[in-house]
Amino acid sequence: MGDSVRIDSWLWAARVYKTRSLATAACRAGHVRLNGERAKAAQSVRPGDEVRARISGFDRILKIAALGVKRGSASVAAELFVELTPPPPPRETVASVPVRDRGAGRPTKRDRREIERLRGLDQER
Repeated sequence: MGDSVRIDSWLWAARVYKTRSLATAACRAGHVRLNGERAKAAQSVRPGDEVRARISGFDRILKIAALGVKRGSASVAAELFVELTPPPPPRETVASVPVRDRGAGRPTKRDRREIERLRGLDQER
């Protein structure tokens, strides 16, 4: 194996994305950054590079430890990178979104005011 690999191939081999075409699409959309710069799908990566991949709205920060071209088991994929992503905030600190029952219809004025009060959007007039 050479000293560099395409980034889309590495993201697929490291099991960051499920398919290589998803990894390529993420690179085209600008969701993948290599050492702080937007990465193209054919860009080469080397051990020691830092990759930021946006997956379902969250950034995943990985430092490349080894190169991989073929997709293997999860244990083999885990050896390809070092996880630098900070842990998510505790659930208590994240504001919960009020949920209405399906089929309950539009909120009444009273319901709307209650929702705004919970979200902190109420303004005293």
